[in-house]
Amino acid sequence: MRTWFITGASRGFGALIAAQALEAGDAVIATARKPEDVTARLGEHPNLLAVRLDVTRESEAQQAVAEGVERFGRIDVLVNNAGYGILGAVEETSAVEVERIYATNVFGLLSVTRAVLPHMRRQRSGHVINISSLGGYQAYMGWGVYGSTKFAVEGITEALHQELAPLGIHATVVEPGFFRTDFLDDQSLVKTALELPDYEETVGAMRRFAHGANHAQPGDPSKLAGAIIGLVNAPNPPQRLPLGSDALARISAKHSLVEAEMAVWQPLTLSTDFDA
Repeated sequence: MRTWFITGASRGFGALIAAQALEAGDAVIATARKPEDVTARLGEHPNLLAVRLDVTRESEAQQAVAEGVERFGRIDVLVNNAGYGILGAVEETSAVEVERIYATNVFGLLSVTRAVLPHMRRQRSGHVINISSLGGYQAYMGWGVYGSTKFAVEGITEALHQELAPLGIHATVVEPGFFRTDFLDDQSLVKTALELPDYEETVGAMRRFAHGANHAQPGDPSKLAGAIIGLVNAPNPPQRLPLGSDALARISAKHSLVEAEMAVWQPLTLSTDFDA
């Protein structure tokens, strides 16, 4: 029996992953700002521990991990899932809005990871799974600041993958495309207070698209949860895992664009070395 530690487990991907882990016979430390919401969603279960955790408070991360280890003795899988989105142009996003989303999506992830890793290092085993986004691989108009938090998660995970491998610990960044969750609802998505007319053609169009796409996304959230179970079961898990046909298509398109640009600008790129 493995023990999972999942943040943002009261709804969305977190709740679905927790439910499938319990069905698989594993133990789950399911965290949320209101642990009663976890119990309401997942019910009572002998292998479930619902714990309060606001990821922006490092002391709560340390306490939640301590409670989980006291109950189950170990943590085998960490799923850093807590986070939210902000929709607006980069210029429209205020300093306060930027600081708030980084506090959750980046600094919160780091706080939880720091709390869990000492136990995984002691075990010389474990798997850190960081939920990023397609927007963490390719930036989009209207999602620049949100995407930048996920770009940070990508870089953090790449480094963790290298640092933890000699200790027997895996690290994977998961890049979901558009899945039919509540991500575009007001609970998970914030819109910038400022909306500038000059961005109506670009970011305004993205706002209208997001409104129309809500609950019409192509990805099946329950299948994503099953994919995370499959990822954890894999003997040699990948460093990054895109999920969804749209994610695969967009990542492939970005690779093609980068390769094409590098080919065009290669002479200037190579011109900056010292002469032989």
